[in-house]
Amino acid sequence: MWFIFALTTFFAWGAADLFYKKGNDNSEKYTHLKTSIIVGLVMGATAIITMISKGIDFDPKNLLIYLPVSLMYILSMTVGYFGLRYLELSVSSPVQNASGAVSCLLLILVLHRLPDAISLVAVALITLGVILLGIFEKDKESKKEKGIVAFFIPIFYCIIDSLGTFFDGYYLDDINTTPLIGVTEDNFENVANISYQLTFLIVAVLLMIFLIIKKEPIKPAKQKNRFLAATFETAGQLTYVYALSGKAIIAAPLIASYCVCSVVLARIFLKEKLPKEQYISVGLVFIGILILGILEA
Repeated sequence: MWFIFALTTFFAWGAADLFYKKGNDNSEKYTHLKTSIIVGLVMGATAIITMISKGIDFDPKNLLIYLPVSLMYILSMTVGYFGLRYLELSVSSPVQNASGAVSCLLLILVLHRLPDAISLVAVALITLGVILLGIFEKDKESKKEKGIVAFFIPIFYCIIDSLGTFFDGYYLDDINTTPLIGVTEDNFENVANISYQLTFLIVAVLLMIFLIIKKEPIKPAKQKNRFLAATFETAGQLTYVYALSGKAIIAAPLIASYCVCSVVLARIFLKEKLPKEQYISVGLVFIGILILGILEA
């Protein structure tokens, strides 16, 4: 089942990227913070609904225990939203999501968890495809002279997000060794999700207070695309932890390749064109995903 969960996250986060870009408004100084607020509100509501509907006895201490993971993800996402001000979606998403290669390396070196040979080949194809896609995009965009900020934003995102994925792999690798408290086989993934989502809700409230002080209120009528993005983001998050708790060493680079979905959607709906080299990169990623799917079956 881990593969189904990983694939669901792949498509959900790809769609989320599309609506993040559509919801970005360069005329708003704090457009990235407004996006983070909407995502935090949706995730917080999801966490509360999950606890009530499933009767989960959540220990608030897990908010602090899981904080390193939560903060890495929240910070990287906000940096990514900020980057949409400067970069096209088909540029930022591939470069940012080379984090799968970094997180995979960390999981191998620290947790000493090696996949079987065929799975390792599939992971290599996915990682290679994502990296090449980012390189081709960078070469194309370097001619446009977008500036030093535009260059470092996706790299900054990549580093932070890879740390979050690595920490997540550690927290979710084994229920017997996880630092989370009060977890069982039935609520393991839910506790991790709720910890992250409630932390995001707290951050959203703090950001709302900040925007009120700055006299930059959020207008609900303009939040359609942000709400859609947040919905897809949250849906992907719900399946993400199940994927990592299954086979983190393989699921991490597979999920990180969701940028391929973002690039395809950007081409269809945002009319962002791809050179032939990028289609080859996309093909490598999908071959890797196909191999993992066959092995899982």
